[in-house]
Amino acid sequence: MKELLQTLTDRYPALLSCRKDIEASAQHIGDSFARGGKLLIAGNGGSAADAEHIVGELMKSFVLPRPLDASLMERMRKIDPQRGALLAQHLQQGLPAIALDGHPALSTAFQNDCEPQLVFAQQVIGYGREGDALLAISTSGNSENVLYAAIAAKAKGMAVIGLTGARESRLSALADTCIRVPATETYQVQELHLPVYHALCMMWEKRFFGAG
Repeated sequence: MKELLQTLTDRYPALLSCRKDIEASAQHIGDSFARGGKLLIAGNGGSAADAEHIVGELMKSFVLPRPLDASLMERMRKIDPQRGALLAQHLQQGLPAIALDGHPALSTAFQNDCEPQLVFAQQVIGYGREGDALLAISTSGNSENVLYAAIAAKAKGMAVIGLTGARESRLSALADTCIRVPATETYQVQELHLPVYHALCMMWEKRFFGAG
């Protein structure tokens, strides 16, 4: 983790101010994975795209290879030698993550039938379990639907990690840890969010798949 943080801040010196919060966030969410928990991610617009991006880095190999456990590969081959061999050859271990923007049938049904601002919170209630984590992404830190999700997550005993811009916000006050990147214009905040979450994904990958 220390090496990856150093590389991050060497490349993006502005993020030195966030180093302690990045490290704490990596620990919170990494510990959730270690306990068998999952990561839920909420964001709007560009932050929704970031949520999907993070899921893509976590659910398959990002930098390191992630071969399946040998016993699992063998069970697949026993069930169906041909298809099991293909599965064993190509499947990779993943870290369980769900982007809450990515379910249009559920989201549109809930927004039509219930309260639109609570669409992420509803998914936290459905997917979230005590010991899971929520990564709440909001450039302002004040996106209402993200705040409702964070409240629901805390009520369920989940860790809440904020990823915002520089200003104090309702999310920074609510989250267990909040990474406040040093920018306030939306596009500049988003430009700094990407290297932060790439570094986080590499930290988790190294922790769980980097042995040897």
